[in-house]
Amino acid sequence: MDQLTRDDPDYLERETRLLQGNQQVFKLNIEILKKRFNQTGGAHMVQYMYGCEWDDEDDTTDGYQQYGYDGEDFLVLDLKTLTWIAPVQQAFITKLKWEQNRALREYWKNFLTKECVDELKKLLAYGKSTLQRTERPEVSLLQRRPSSPVVCHATGFYPDGVVVFWRRDGEELYEHVDHGEVLPNPDGTFQVSVDLDLAEVPREDWRRYECVVQLKGIEDILTPLDPARNDITTPIIIAVLILAAVAAAGVAGVFVYKKRSGE
Repeated sequence: MDQLTRDDPDYLERETRLLQGNQQVFKLNIEILKKRFNQTGGAHMVQYMYGCEWDDEDDTTDGYQQYGYDGEDFLVLDLKTLTWIAPVQQAFITKLKWEQNRALREYWKNFLTKECVDELKKLLAYGKSTLQRTERPEVSLLQRRPSSPVVCHATGFYPDGVVVFWRRDGEELYEHVDHGEVLPNPDGTFQVSVDLDLAEVPREDWRRYECVVQLKGIEDILTPLDPARNDITTPIIIAVLILAAVAAAGVAGVFVYKKRSGE
């Protein structure tokens, strides 16, 4: 954004004026929609989303534009046919009006397939050092108790498009596997955990299992499950010890406070 505003000093002011104008239009739209839905009062919300996609490998593009009202789809643009899909009857009037406006349809086609894509490419070039960087994940195998699932934990990776899975004898596993959500780290990287329940698997067969982490731009990270290694449970044990220390410090603090209070 620093580079963008240096090259285009009026960018922020221009975009702010545009959004302020949209705000007035949206207020008017809400009044129109309240009449169509036979609503007299209360709080209502118009949602608007548009954007474009560009695949830098095959140079294909796509775009979307859609409206929502009170959390439900209202109008959705079909870019291939340049028509609008009206999921509710109250949107049909607008659908017909917009589809009869040839200039409007051509505008959205040009904007979503050309102008928006050009802007996207420009922003990617500005942010290449951060947006298109690749941070290699650190992978750990964790287990809370001997009967608990084994957790494959990958953290510190960027971007967030990571694939983590378990496999046995080279075959990907789907049963007894629980995939967690990709979560953000405070430093802007991401983390994710994938659990594998081995309750019914003899410990001597654990060597057949491994966790695989795939991230574009780096080689696959393979972490075998070796039951002979003692560090599978170490991170959990350390965490428990830290919690115990914090709890002990808290108890000590209470005793000091009571002593100073004369209790």
